Amino acid sequence: MAKINTIALKRKVTATFELPPDIILDLPTMRMAGNEELVISNHKGIVEYTKEKIRVKTKLGIARILGQKLVIKEINRDDIVVTGRVDAVILKD
Repeated sequence: MAKINTIALKRKVTATFELPPDIILDLPTMRMAGNEELVISNHKGIVEYTKEKIRVKTKLGIARILGQKLVIKEINRDDIVVTGRVDAVILKD
């Protein structure tokens, strides 16, 4: 019997039952309030932290937040809240 691709199966179940993919597939979500606050959910930890750049590990790769006067306002198991002036968010695997 062929090995079942669990990611493909999870995607099918998510689509069939119209479930939120970020929860079922453990994907990161990012919500911005203007360019002054960024909330990253489903993170895997901080890789780098300066006032101009924050790198966060996610299931999809490293998320780079670029800006000025960046501060991690809050961090917990699920979310990271970044404040300051966010100029760019780049997600690479």
